[in-house]
Amino acid sequence: MRIIPAIDIIEGKCVRLTKGDYNTKKIYNENPLEVAKEFEDAGIEYLHVVDLDGAKASRIINYKVLEQIATKTNLKIDFGGGLKSDEDLNIAFESGANQITGGSIAVKKPAIFESWIQKFGAEKIILGADFYPDDQGGKIAISGWQEESNLELIPFITNYQSKGIQYVICTDISKDGMLQGPSFKTYEEILNSSKQIKLIASGGISTFDELPKLAELGCEGVIIGKAIYENKISLQQLESFILNT
Repeated sequence: MRIIPAIDIIEGKCVRLTKGDYNTKKIYNENPLEVAKEFEDAGIEYLHVVDLDGAKASRIINYKVLEQIATKTNLKIDFGGGLKSDEDLNIAFESGANQITGGSIAVKKPAIFESWIQKFGAEKIILGADFYPDDQGGKIAISGWQEESNLELIPFITNYQSKGIQYVICTDISKDGMLQGPSFKTYEEILNSSKQIKLIASGGISTFDELPKLAELGCEGVIIGKAIYENKISLQQLESFILNT
């Protein structure tokens, strides 16, 4: 299972939100490149970068930060937040992204999102399936988590899997930034219903002990944010996990 630390960016700074609420913004570092280099020094190979300004503006904003990290580290970066057009994708890839994540666009303009899978290749496009849990499993959230769609989580994923999607980042918004543990049950349901999907767990990771459990479930990757920044999981622990798996 790949370990993928997260860097969320507002105004060029490394921040974290709680449940996607911009009013809960906490700045952890003025220089995201410094943070990325610390990850790389710990033997980490992957990075999840979210342009929170872009998510609000519905277009790419912080591509200069992406470019800086991509040119000054060897990290393989997946980049998301407000990507809505072929032009946005071209800027992201030219700035050094290995993969991009599309969430709202996959709900609001599925034809465009499907065209990206064909044009750029399924290995380059990640489906962002961020959800608010409910009795049926969950409803997909859009627009920087400010809106809830009427689409159910698992059918949303299986539909796009039939269109060629291989990678899915799935975030339980109710757990994001709460440090109360991830949605093991939901991830198990997704993996049972969508065989062969490369599921990247996100949201709520709080202790190192949760990582082997996610790996055992069959998650292809895990995104870790606040647990690193709040020293709940150390870079040394992540380095040893990477070395021993």
